[in-house]
Amino acid sequence: MDLNADLGEGFGIWRLGDDAALLDLVTSANVACGFHAGDASTMRRVCADAVERGVAVGAQVGYRDLAGFGRRHIAYDFAELRDEVTYQLGALDAFCRIAGARVRYLKPHGALYHAAAREESQAAALVAAVGEYDDQLPLLCPPGSVLAQLATGAGLRVVAEGFADRGYLPNGLLVPRGTPNALVTDPEQMAQRAVRMATEQTVVAVDGSVIPCPVESICLHGDTPGSVRCAELVRAALIDAGIPLTPFA
Repeated sequence: MDLNADLGEGFGIWRLGDDAALLDLVTSANVACGFHAGDASTMRRVCADAVERGVAVGAQVGYRDLAGFGRRHIAYDFAELRDEVTYQLGALDAFCRIAGARVRYLKPHGALYHAAAREESQAAALVAAVGEYDDQLPLLCPPGSVLAQLATGAGLRVVAEGFADRGYLPNGLLVPRGTPNALVTDPEQMAQRAVRMATEQTVVAVDGSVIPCPVESICLHGDTPGSVRCAELVRAALIDAGIPLTPFA
């Protein structure tokens, strides 16, 4: 199983989360590319630290929305979104190459993640950007989503992702942020959910129902309060359950 986290989400003098500590615990790093968060120096630092630790680096691309942290939907034109995704991907890949590696996968962030899961135009823009830039790059996204279907149809590798720290609706979608039960805040519960995803490929939804969750990678958010402690417990629980942790890419 792969364990990923959203990293590099500070900007300028502001830091969000403990990137260095999380890089000691995860196997893949979704690095912000400067649109929803992050900047050039942050990208350089996180890429270098990830490569030093053997952590795979993925481009976490988002809307051009620093003020809203990329969590506000934007109705992009297909070509504009395709090009802005390519721009972010290329920027992060430059810093990866300087560090002696390269970007290993792409994951959309925030509102773009959810839009591409259900809107064909936005999903198609992501698929087009990856296909043109490097068709060997996997896409990290929700299982069964529109993005997963279009990427598979285009011959791209899809890696299904689950969330140990987010609530699930009975239909398999995430509970929208800002509503009750959107976040799982108990580290022990996160660890239990991660092990269940890895061993049973299921998750317990907010109504108590058990729903399918066939994933290859489990995400923890770097901006979650106590994120390092949560990652420590999740990692330890997976290892104790006999589940090897390794990058999918």
